[in-house]
Formats: sequence, C-alpha cells, structure tokens
Amino acid sequence: KLKDHGGLLELFARDLKDQTAHLALVGPDSSGVDDDPEGAAVYSDILEQYRVLPEAVRQRVHLVSLPMADLDENAFMVNALQRRADVIVQKSLAEGFGLTVSEGMWKGRPVVASRLGGIQDQIVNDESGILVDDATDFPAFAAAIDSLLADRDLAERIGNGAREQVKSGLLSVQRLILHYRLIEALIQPEPVPDP
Repeated sequence: KLKDHGGLLELFARDLKDQTAHLALVGPDSSGVDDDPEGAAVYSDILEQYRVLPEAVRQRVHLVSLPMADLDENAFMVNALQRRADVIVQKSLAEGFGLTVSEGMWKGRPVVASRLGGIQDQIVNDESGILVDDATDFPAFAAAIDSLLADRDLAERIGNGAREQVKSGLLSVQRLILHYRLIEALIQPEPVPDP
C-alpha cells in the first residue's frame, strides 16, 4: 500500500494531460513473494480500480505481475521495462532506499518520485530526477510527468544526470568503498614527529 499504485493510477486517469501516454503498473506476482502479506489484497484493489476506469483510459493502462519463479528471468523483464520507459515514477507514501529509483536512474531514465525517505537522498531535484514534495499531491505528480513527456530534451538531460548521479556514488559497492576508505583513514596511526 505504501507504494501507492492506486494513487498513481488515479492521477494518471484524472490529472495527466498527455492522453497518449501509457502507464505500466509493474510489480511481482504476489503469490511469489513470501514477505508481502498485503500484496494480493493490494493487487485486487488495483484491479477493481482499473475495471471502473473509462475504456479509453483502460486501453492505456497495463497491469503487469511479473513471475518470481526464475529470478534471472524476472530481472531481465524488469530491465526491459525500465529501459523502454520514457519516465519512471515512484509515488511512495513511505520509502527507504528505493531500488527502483536507482535502477531507473542507472539506465538513464528520468524519475519522478516522492520527496521522502531514502528517495530524496538518491535524487538531486531537477538535475537527476524530479521530486514532488507532497506524495498526495496528484496534480504536482501529473505536471512533473507531463513536463518530461512533453520536453524530450529535458527528459534526456535529467536522464543523463540520473545516470551520472548513480555512477558518482549511489551504487552500494561504491558506498562500501567510501566507508572502507573512511575507516582506513580513521584507524591509521598518525606519524609521531621526530623530537
């Protein structure tokens, strides 16, 4: 529920100006995820919300449940979807470090996301993504998405900035190296000056 797929679906149907855009709501098949007891109920709610949308909107909404039996196959599908996306949206109501955000940024995709939790540590607003201050402000999310869909140069600039942001230190291996260097510097004995 904290990913707020329902809110994203609502703003897509109601607030997005670009009536040619498609929305892919992507997540794991809830039967393949042991640590998400709410997953099936959330998907059921989304399905009900989808069913009452006007036909013209339903034709542009794609509910995608990815199989989890083969994790490599799942990763290939996620990769393909992210690389094909014009914009990636993480409209979370609460979030730690959003892996979806960094994955999309690594692929040079512009990301629109809630300014909260670990997401705001990943994105530099208007440079490597667009942060929306209030996760419940549907018109603000729609405006950010519309701006990227309407201005390909802006989307490319932010996508390139996103990739550079990840390359510059968001990857966990890079963070680990930085922590190691810090620890190493702290434990190095200081040279004793000659008397």
